[in-house]
Amino acid sequence: MGTYTLSIDGDLRTVECDDDTPLLYVLRDELGLDNPKFGCGLAQCGACSVLLGQMPVRSCSIPISAITDQITTIKGIGTPNNPHPIQQAFIDEQAMFCGYCMNGWVIEAVSFLAQNNNPSEDQIRRRFANLKCRCGSHSAIIKAIIRASEMI
Repeated sequence: MGTYTLSIDGDLRTVECDDDTPLLYVLRDELGLDNPKFGCGLAQCGACSVLLGQMPVRSCSIPISAITDQITTIKGIGTPNNPHPIQQAFIDEQAMFCGYCMNGWVIEAVSFLAQNNNPSEDQIRRRFANLKCRCGSHSAIIKAIIRASEMI
């Protein structure tokens, strides 16, 4: 059992938990955050993604003891009154049906577009091939990422 102070969306939060507790469980169960989501629990779907520093990571597979940088969830990216361009593009393109997986797509897009603000559709498809959307809104998501790249 350890005590951890985490920077989450700009706020410092302290928790006590086992060193091997996945970050996802700390965020949801210990701190009461409703994002990220629990998807597959195997780091395959992306619903649990957060930014660790500037790097997107699957929070279901990272133990709390490995956290050494600030954590940004989808709520730390933009607000309803001032959405990040990626969030606005997802709204404009109506890129989500149920929205359960949106966390992973937006988190990944923030990191991706920070590295490449003028990607080709092929580059987008390759980068996002490891994310899953059960609703099948992949085409709208691709359009939203292209729109966001034009807005940034």
